[in-house]
Amino acid sequence: MRYHIGHLDPETLVSLYVKMLKPRMIEEKMLILLRQGKISKWFSGIGQEAISVGVTSALKDQEYILPMHRNLGVFTTRNVPLNRLFSQWQGKPNGFTNGRDRSFHFGTQEHKIVGMISHLGPQLGVADGIALADKLRKKKRVTAVFTGEGATSEGDFHEALNVASVWNLPVLFCIENNGYGLSTPTSEQYNCEHLADKAKGYGMESRIIDGNNILEVYTKVNELCKAIRRRPRPVLLEFKTFRMRGHEEASGTKYVPRDLMEKWAAKDPLENYLEFLRNEHLLTEEREVEIKKKIIHEIDDNLKLAFDETATSFNEIKELNDVYKEFNYQEINPNTKVNNIRLVDAISEGLRQSMQEHEELIIMGQDIAEYGGVFKITEGFVKEFGRKRVRNTPICESAIVSAAMGLSINGMKSVVEMQFADFVSSGFNPIVNYLAKVHYRWGQNADVVIRMPCGGGVGAGPFHSQTNEAWFTKTPGLKVVYPAFPADAKGLLATAINDPNPVLFFEHKGLYRSIYGDVPTAYYTLPFGKANLLREGSQVTIVSYGAGVHWALQTLDQHPEIEADLLDLRTLQPLDIESVFSSVKKTGKLIILHEDTLFSGIASDISALVTEHCFEYLDGPIKRVGSLETPVPFAKALEEHFLPKKRFETALLELIDY
Repeated sequence: MRYHIGHLDPETLVSLYVKMLKPRMIEEKMLILLRQGKISKWFSGIGQEAISVGVTSALKDQEYILPMHRNLGVFTTRNVPLNRLFSQWQGKPNGFTNGRDRSFHFGTQEHKIVGMISHLGPQLGVADGIALADKLRKKKRVTAVFTGEGATSEGDFHEALNVASVWNLPVLFCIENNGYGLSTPTSEQYNCEHLADKAKGYGMESRIIDGNNILEVYTKVNELCKAIRRRPRPVLLEFKTFRMRGHEEASGTKYVPRDLMEKWAAKDPLENYLEFLRNEHLLTEEREVEIKKKIIHEIDDNLKLAFDETATSFNEIKELNDVYKEFNYQEINPNTKVNNIRLVDAISEGLRQSMQEHEELIIMGQDIAEYGGVFKITEGFVKEFGRKRVRNTPICESAIVSAAMGLSINGMKSVVEMQFADFVSSGFNPIVNYLAKVHYRWGQNADVVIRMPCGGGVGAGPFHSQTNEAWFTKTPGLKVVYPAFPADAKGLLATAINDPNPVLFFEHKGLYRSIYGDVPTAYYTLPFGKANLLREGSQVTIVSYGAGVHWALQTLDQHPEIEADLLDLRTLQPLDIESVFSSVKKTGKLIILHEDTLFSGIASDISALVTEHCFEYLDGPIKRVGSLETPVPFAKALEEHFLPKKRFETALLELIDY
């Protein structure tokens, strides 16, 4: 192996060896502990240390790096305390996830490291968001993100590269091409000679680097970082290396040809570099022994701290409280001046005023800039706030949701517009597996609002008409808002943007231009988790939200003899179940109406909760009314019978007569 010293001084040359030696010695110790049953699992990076160490050494301390599970050298090079790493791997409370996750599935803002999730692809888009925040703030920084050759087959890889290229984001996309995705060889993963060639399709630069040559990794990445800081742009790096152990230790390596293992064993990045330093008289045997002794003592001392630490204990209140970042709601009362405007106008006005309130709030979505979005919510926003803050995106929901997560990590707020709520399925993974879980896992919040134009009644068919809130009310860590009136929509949107947690904000497009209301002109907020009692009566409790509220009002207007409590939930997570209980205890009867299909909708949970807590107050069966168990049909005659409006009237009258 050839090493080119260039302008590197002896101290740097030796320090790179020490930085590689440390993770190697830690890994060798972990493999012993794994056999002893003192840790549960291990993903070995032995043979790949030059990549982690070289890339991290080329970055500045304030620049973010997003490693994977074979990048121990990132953590050690950033001087993450070993006792905390050891505690993390044992599930101890002094780790980074309080025992809630394992391995390298965590981040640390102190060290500017953002760990991966098992759904590998989203972290590439997260790097885009981090880099976007740096670029918007004109900070000359680089973000480096790691992935393996296997994850380059995921759609998130292609989406993230495309976004980074279109937006000229300062991201180093680092592929560790180590020969196998678990047991699948590269010949069965992609059909091109070099993964670096994929960059051409995105108009990006790329490099192929010998991932086992520490000096080549460090010098080339260092040179690129300097260039990217001067002129922000993404670069794709393919590091040629090999995985010397199994995907994880239980996997083994029997599927790898013996001659291939021997070939790469001869290219060991640590042993070859050590021999080079000896030959260059840069490292004496005495100095080498001294270095190893120091690392051994550091490992043993920190292992003792971790082993002596008390095991993680269960505290139900703490577990539940840590799902969300604490939100200190600030009530801003509405002014007395009002305008009678449509729901669509109220949302636009609320979004514009939030952009004025939060100077670093970014809006992202398809066609939202000059075009103003398909529903014209953001029309005129570019003129007022500029294209840097009102950003058209490619059609890549997953990467944009991930980028919103990256913006939050780097301290910025964002609103993502799904062109239609139906399209959120293309961005489902980062919402439910990244945004929802990130605070519970390692205390990082996802300051993201996802706007969801939804609902039927306008003949838009199966792919533009769903009201899919139940996909998200089931997921701990997400908040779900679903207003029915213009004034509520404006105030709740302001609160959603203020809230540091991820919020799915549903906007019924059938109500956009059909529902008017008096809306205060100035900026104001409304609290989450507080239902609105629209009608009062003693015969029955009606619970609904969104378009269902208006169907219920119309039905009550047609039947003035019915005395009903009508509750508009407004938010589904948090849910104001106490108001439901209170009303049911008064009326003794309950009917729940929603536009979503009936089975597993939120009506089922409300029904179950009332049965559990208010059974003795009930004077009749709880009624649930929802749409038919079919996709949303297109033809008007079909859609009218799909939606539950007429069935609600029948069910309500039956309950009254029970």
